[in-house]
Amino acid sequence: MGKKKQKEFGTTTLNGIEYYRTRITVPGGKRITLYAKTAEELCEKISETKEQIANKTFNLSSPTVKEYCEKWLLMQSANVRQTTLTDYTSKVKNYIIKPLGDMHIADVTLDDIRMALIPASKKSASVFKSVNVLYKCIFTAAKESRVIKNNPTVNLSSKGGGIPQTDKIPLSDEQIETLLNAIKGLPPYVFVMIGLYAGLRREEILGLKWDSVFLEEKAPYLTVCRAWHTENNRPIILTELKTPAAHRNIPLPDCLVECLKEAKANSTSDFVVANRNGEPLSYTQFKRLWTYIVTRTVKERNYYKYENGKRVKHTVKPVLGEKAAHNGKVVYSIDFEVTPHLLRHTYITNLIHASVDPKTVQYLAGHENSKITMDIYAKVKYNKPDELAGILDNTFSVWDNNFNNASEK
Repeated sequence: MGKKKQKEFGTTTLNGIEYYRTRITVPGGKRITLYAKTAEELCEKISETKEQIANKTFNLSSPTVKEYCEKWLLMQSANVRQTTLTDYTSKVKNYIIKPLGDMHIADVTLDDIRMALIPASKKSASVFKSVNVLYKCIFTAAKESRVIKNNPTVNLSSKGGGIPQTDKIPLSDEQIETLLNAIKGLPPYVFVMIGLYAGLRREEILGLKWDSVFLEEKAPYLTVCRAWHTENNRPIILTELKTPAAHRNIPLPDCLVECLKEAKANSTSDFVVANRNGEPLSYTQFKRLWTYIVTRTVKERNYYKYENGKRVKHTVKPVLGEKAAHNGKVVYSIDFEVTPHLLRHTYITNLIHASVDPKTVQYLAGHENSKITMDIYAKVKYNKPDELAGILDNTFSVWDNNFNNASEK
């Protein structure tokens, strides 16, 4: 194979391996993509496809992966929540249509799918598993509808892929104090307080209205009955929550009551956390809100500036206690990572440390499945070797005493 011929092919790199790629036009004007590890192998695939076209054995009755995926998503729209459909659509587009969309679905093999899954394997274990499930659902539906004769996902396994998720470590009392001092009086303060002391999910906090916050009751509480989501960066407030268990009443500690009373007195919006116009935040506005926290951490980060017409990368290496070079009001005071979900995880952990019973923890956390609560409960309650050692010492000493007494008798 001459170099001139090889240059006719494009290339793509997956998992460090370079593949040759080309597209050919088939009857009907459709274009399909062919892949191979070598130029010679790709030429053989091209010849085989052209031969099938000439002999009229090429499968034109089968829809492309893109066409069937779009049909499958449309069918799902009648059965799942809008937020779930949005998640499906994003993953199908990025991990199924993008690598395989031009192929006819009847021609897709297990090897094709495994190769297409490589980008998803670079993500978290949960993302990798959910993409696997989507592949299985789509190809199973195609088999049941007789669009394809064989289902290539029958032996597809979601094990071994994805980056394992590490156990989340809740914020300590000292870290909570540091965080709150760093953002006192800043836009994310109320959001953080609700996360830490009411345990709401991000979408529950951003969907919270003052009509669901009861501060003048003998026992102040808030009701979770709305959820925030975005579509194309625009906020949508839904009354349909993640699960039925997410609808709950949360008692408020004194520190959160005082915080919310002050916030309400200064608010002109129906929403507890709102933008300058009193409307719920867009996704971009929420990211900007969270930036107030990120910019006060010592985490190394990059930014880009145009210099002499060129985009130049700059790296910020914050030092704890120092002021930001371009903003004297920002002090690098947070030497730990903070995420919206970590606030909620800290709340749940503190409930367990306070010896709140598991069923109450499940209710306050809004967990539909008790297994989720018990997994967290077990890790928090029974994962401290120093405390376990003391418990076991006491247990075995009681056994020893009983054994000795029995022996003396």
